[in-house]
Amino acid sequence: MTVVRKKLIAGNWKMNLTPSEAAALIDATLPLISEASCGVAMCVPAVDLPAAHDRLRGSRVTLGAQNIHWADKGAYTGELSAAMVQSVGAACVIIGHSERRQYFAETDAAVGMKTRAALAAGLLPIVCVGELKEERLSGQTSEVVTRQTLAALDGLTPDQVSSLVIAYEPVWAIGTGLVASDEQANETIGVIRGVVRNKFPTAADSVRILYGGSMNAQNAPGLLAQPEIDGGLIGGASLKPADFAAIVNAASQPLAAGS
Repeated sequence: MTVVRKKLIAGNWKMNLTPSEAAALIDATLPLISEASCGVAMCVPAVDLPAAHDRLRGSRVTLGAQNIHWADKGAYTGELSAAMVQSVGAACVIIGHSERRQYFAETDAAVGMKTRAALAAGLLPIVCVGELKEERLSGQTSEVVTRQTLAALDGLTPDQVSSLVIAYEPVWAIGTGLVASDEQANETIGVIRGVVRNKFPTAADSVRILYGGSMNAQNAPGLLAQPEIDGGLIGGASLKPADFAAIVNAASQPLAAGS
């Protein structure tokens, strides 16, 4: 049976904007994406969650956090649990972004634990995987994304996996202005889907896999036309209303059937 996957465009604001600035950005963006037929999420800094929740009320945009801890509670100074971010309006959360792995020593095992914690709390995880520049140049891309994907899937049920979102983010393309070619991105996302299929055959066609390496208003149409790419995890362009809207509109074109 052919599965049609609804595309998702998720903005990752990273460490930008105060609550008042967040409200202003949302107010400027929502009118530009009011006709979107794809899924849209805004993943904001924790301090912005209440203001963003207030501004997004009544819209079709999903509010997301950028990180959670794997524990429900405890002596983890400075951390936030899944229940905490959910209590102020978050419905999804980015897990294992490359910047978390690079700057905060987040391991594959931690990503797996956070994924399970998010699902247990009813949050939709957007789980990030991707290779470093040296890993791509040495031909290790498939090995790296396979290892990371398997760690994220560990301990999940087929039903949990079928609702999962994975974001492929080639680390060498994040914030550098570089971008994988349409074909490179599609090929690697196909590898990731193959990993899911090998472990969860009945769920693989339902998993949405996004591209997260410097997608912008100019390159989005080509990337989103690829059969394996189900949307984008958007960094810098998510802070520019017109650019974010252009990507959302590109993803709102007629859907292609999943492979």
